[in-house]
Amino acid sequence: MSTPQKSPFESNILRILRNEIQYQSEYAPPQQAAKKFDLYMVEDRPGEQWITLRGTSALDEDIKIEATMFHGLLVDISKGEGCDSLEFVCSAWPDCLEIQKVYFFKRDGLLAQPYMGPNLRNLDKKIQNALHEFLKARGVKVDLCVFLHEFMMKKGRTELIWWLGKIKSFVEK
Repeated sequence: MSTPQKSPFESNILRILRNEIQYQSEYAPPQQAAKKFDLYMVEDRPGEQWITLRGTSALDEDIKIEATMFHGLLVDISKGEGCDSLEFVCSAWPDCLEIQKVYFFKRDGLLAQPYMGPNLRNLDKKIQNALHEFLKARGVKVDLCVFLHEFMMKKGRTELIWWLGKIKSFVEK
């Protein structure tokens, strides 16, 4: 059985996609992303806009960080089985970490709508600084933000080439 001839439109799309994939691959080839940063192991999620970092603090707390390609950051800190977790909702930029919300959630998932707490900007500066120091002691600080920004830039390049390839494969079928 022969493959049907592609229309001029589809042939043009395929040519453009091949050229773009080649350009992206040669101009700034994707680089192997780090698998570890400080005390955290990095779990990339190919095809998704998230990565997860997991580690254990010096106080034996389990820490899970979920970061998006759009500067969003969730930091979950747990003191072990059966304990509630403290979650920080943050924005991470290459030069700063902004804590937006801090709340508790139950690990067993029974509390569907936890009280999210106030916007941190509305709280006393001493509380804001203390919460930043709390995260800093667990390795969540500006150098992590720099790492995440660089990691996500590399991930973005890899995801772009993968995405272009998926479109090309679809049009080729």
